Formats: sequence, C-alpha cells, structure tokens
Amino acid sequence: MSTKAVKSMFNFAAALFLLAVVSASAQAAPVKNIVLVHGAWVDGSGWKPVYELLTKDGFNVTIVQEPLTSLENDVTATRRIIALQDGPCILVAHSYGGSVITEAGSEPNVVGLVYIAAHEPDAGESEGANGKRYPTPLSAAHAIEKTPDGFTFLDPARFHDLFAADLAAEQAEFEAHSQIPTSAKVFSTIVTNPAWKLKPSWALVAGDDKIISPDLERMYAARAHSHVVEVKGASHSVYESKPIEVSALIEEAARDAQN
Repeated sequence: MSTKAVKSMFNFAAALFLLAVVSASAQAAPVKNIVLVHGAWVDGSGWKPVYELLTKDGFNVTIVQEPLTSLENDVTATRRIIALQDGPCILVAHSYGGSVITEAGSEPNVVGLVYIAAHEPDAGESEGANGKRYPTPLSAAHAIEKTPDGFTFLDPARFHDLFAADLAAEQAEFEAHSQIPTSAKVFSTIVTNPAWKLKPSWALVAGDDKIISPDLERMYAARAHSHVVEVKGASHSVYESKPIEVSALIEEAARDAQN
C-alpha cells in the first residue's frame, strides 16, 4: 500500500474518531432549560434559592405560577411555560406540583421529571387518596382550613411546624400569612396520563416531611424507577431549606436525561 493511501486511511479514521467525539460530547451536554413548579398554598417565590444556584451554573430557569384553582388549570399553566422553552427541558415540581408535572410532562420537549418531596400519582389515582394510605402529622393535626367556596389553606399557627420546620421562624411566619388558597378539588382529581411512565425521573425524599409521608415519597420513587436521593431531617420545605441538594439533583437530571 502506498504512503499516500496509508495517509488517506489515517485521515479518514481520524475524521471518524473526531466525529464520534463531537457526537458523544453533544449527547453529553446537559439540558439547559429548567421549569420549576410549586405546590399547594405557596407560590413560585420559594424556588428563589434553587433558581439562583441553577442560573449561576448557566441554566435557563423559568418558574410557573399556577392559579391553584384546579388540576386542569394548573396543568394548562405549566404547559404554557413548557411551550415557551427554546429546546428540551427538565420539569421539576414540589409537593402537589408533582401531580401537575405528572400530567403536563408528556409534552414532547420535556425530557426528564424531577420530584422534590412531591406526589407521583399513577393513572386512576389522586394524591389525596394516596395520602390517606400514608398518614402524616398533617392529617393527625386537622390543620387544613376550608373557605365557604371550597378553597383550602394551612392553619397559619401550624405552618412552621408542619410545612417548614427547618426554615427560620420569620420566614415561615411570612409564608404562613401569604398562602395562596388552593381549591380542595385539586387533591381529589384523578391523574390520567402519568408522564413518569414515559420519561426518566428523579426524586428527592424529605426525611422529616410532615405534609407528605416520606414512606409515600419512597414508594412513588420505587414504583417510577426514579433516581432517588434522601435528605435526612429535611422538612416539606426542603426546596427552600436545602437548595444545594435540590439543585444538585436537578443538575444530575439535566446531565443524564438525554444520555
């Protein structure tokens, strides 16, 4: 074989190797769009510590502000934000928001789901019914108040202890008195199209959660084959109190969702 032919073969092989490296690099690039979904009684501002960490690391982060008037309306609000993303996105939820992303996550540009101390109902289930199977200090305390027109909120005097025990008292008090009344029917609405059956998922279990039983969170994660981490001693407000751990899991999902 001539020297010219050998060089040609070498250059061709080198080109193939470079193409493979570039392709692997592209596949390994993390998803840059993160959509954050809050839970019942609170708004999106609680995501600020996580937002700051993710944006510092170069992610494009958008926070959904749900009306909390029905599961259908909250899913619509979430899909509206998903549609605005300029590429694939990771959908992240806290608490009741898990039911929302379970329905909304079927959108084609959603490539991964992250559940932070959140519900992950299956088809035919509601989070309220699942919660009754796994009692919590919240259910024993009878601390959920209801308005005459069917909206719920957490007794402000119990908010710190039940919802946010590892937050500063001043912060918890403010959140207790800035709650968004949430339609009672969101907790009993049946999920029909669970996206975690189609998309990879990650889950964070809050070890001292008094709103959703940690055992229920573990069951959800095991059933969905979610990549799971547990933060011992964390309250239901883990997304605020432990933003480093929460952000790390979201970034893991962003790295691994398309690999």
